Amino acid sequence: MNRENIIGLVIIAAIMIGYSLLMAPTEQERMEARRIQDSINVARQQQLQQEEAARLLQAEQQPVEVAAPELQAADITELDSTQKNRVVDQLGGFASAAFGTGEFITIENEKLRLKISTKGGHIYSAELKNYRTWDNKPLMLFTGENNEFALQFFSGTRSISTSSLFFTPVYVDQRFEGQTEIIIEGQDSTALSMRLHTNAHTPENPSYIEFFYGLDGTGYMFDFHINFVGTAQAIEGGANMVNLDWRLKLPRQEKSLLNEKNNTTIFYKFVVNNEVSRLRETRDGEESLPTTLRWVAFKQQFFTTTLISENGFDSGDISKSFVDEAEENFTKNSAVSLNMSFNSRADNHYPMRFYMGPNHFNTLKAYDLYLERQIPLGWGFFLTAGINRFVIIPVFNFLDGFNINYGIIILILTILIKIVTLPFSFKTYFSQAKMKLLKPEIDEIGKKFPKPEDSMKKQQATMALYKKAGVSPMAGCIPMLLQLPILLAMFRFFPASIELRQQGFLWADDLSSYDSILNLPFTIPFYGDHVSLFTLLMTASTILYTHFNTQMMSTGAQMPGMKAMLYIMPIMLLGVFNNFASGLSYYYFLTNVFTIGQTYIFKFFIDEDKLHKQIEENKKKPLKKSKWVERLEQVQKQQEAQRRKK
Repeated sequence: MNRENIIGLVIIAAIMIGYSLLMAPTEQERMEARRIQDSINVARQQQLQQEEAARLLQAEQQPVEVAAPELQAADITELDSTQKNRVVDQLGGFASAAFGTGEFITIENEKLRLKISTKGGHIYSAELKNYRTWDNKPLMLFTGENNEFALQFFSGTRSISTSSLFFTPVYVDQRFEGQTEIIIEGQDSTALSMRLHTNAHTPENPSYIEFFYGLDGTGYMFDFHINFVGTAQAIEGGANMVNLDWRLKLPRQEKSLLNEKNNTTIFYKFVVNNEVSRLRETRDGEESLPTTLRWVAFKQQFFTTTLISENGFDSGDISKSFVDEAEENFTKNSAVSLNMSFNSRADNHYPMRFYMGPNHFNTLKAYDLYLERQIPLGWGFFLTAGINRFVIIPVFNFLDGFNINYGIIILILTILIKIVTLPFSFKTYFSQAKMKLLKPEIDEIGKKFPKPEDSMKKQQATMALYKKAGVSPMAGCIPMLLQLPILLAMFRFFPASIELRQQGFLWADDLSSYDSILNLPFTIPFYGDHVSLFTLLMTASTILYTHFNTQMMSTGAQMPGMKAMLYIMPIMLLGVFNNFASGLSYYYFLTNVFTIGQTYIFKFFIDEDKLHKQIEENKKKPLKKSKWVERLEQVQKQQEAQRRKK
């Protein structure tokens, strides 16, 4: 790696830092986000007050508590006048649903196990049957008290929340009538309806809010519809909006808690275009979304819970925050509040779907909803994303079809990439060989112009030498820049590949997480509490390649500060990569080893004596200056003249 390579990397780093600063939110945006969060907190406080009132009423009326399926609208008349007035004042036309007993009905197919609660009518917990957590427990996307899902709307001046009201199960599939465990598989399918009856509900004149669940035997995607049927009398005051509020405290699934936290966020897609956006993963955030949304997703490192609206959500507010560091079983608190247009004088139907499953590229892409954009493949840079989508992923899936160890797949993939980039690597080495032969003459130019004020003359003389010898100083940098998108693509690909999750190779038990050969009883700042062997091998091979490269290129005496940086950078990256996916460190280690081998091979294919003769012959040829070079030299002379005047 010569000076031009380092300059290129420094420029890229500067661009990335500048982009991060440019994209930082303004003070106005932060104030608006705070206003939105305050509004959410007020709504949440109202909901808590309503739940507390319902709980107190239920505690007072234990003798009349009955199961939700047996509750009739007339039951409210059994209360005394004071109690009745309190319930009606609080819940209006939904007062009859304030009392009941919570029950659970489980629906599962080959991949999902959903537990649905009669209290709130929502999915109480969701389990992915074919996956396990890092400590070999059932993988729950969410569960219990860490999951709040409710409709919020106004009936007159009353704020109604479905979270504390009791729903009645209706078995659309008569085969499972009355059962609490429903299991289907293969081509089979089933459906379950949870209905929140109003006070006016009768079999002849139904009046209810319905959560409809439709599940097939094999998929991660299932239907979820919200229906308002005959509720005009219960919902007073001409309400024109219904809010769907959903809060999750996302559980830990992976070995590296830090990596999982930094890959957990909320994604969303608008209806009007194909834009998919997210809240930044590495900090708390909130945002108001005034445009119609197609879907929102609670995205974890390797799994996602996505709610998709066929008609679109009119607008919404989203927020997320890190949990306390002491809570090692959770990653983040996330919340969405989605607004849907509502006609209080008619029935309302909201067709939706849930996706609860892995962040697997081909699985998500098959739905044609841009769900795959949740996988961090480098979408911000079209070359990185394109290389991953159209090259790396297809080749990886092809090799995966041979049912071989993923460590071997990474090895084969590395060899294929080195073969493809071989011409670029050779071009870089060839350019460095020319620069090596010109180094004595460049050193002489440096001795001729040792003073700082002669730097312009030194630069002009050096450029003249390059031009005369037929050598371009950028010839070695450009091939490396052409290879950079591949390096960035692999940097994105390996940590995001669910295929590597919990797949072992050699001493690594999970190629999607760090490999630890020694767990430390303390934490080293900027390093961690464990020792990753693949990261050590990657760092050692990088230092070895740097030493080998500087010796081969004879750049040891040139720019000693730059030489020191070449050795310091791998050590600095040691702390960064120590907590990264071991599959990525393994890939970079293999890349370094093959690069060193390539360099040795290139040395035998380049005759330096012959190359030196060619350079000397180029010097004897008459030098024809292009108009661009002439203009450049003229500008340099003008700058030199101005400097002397100063």
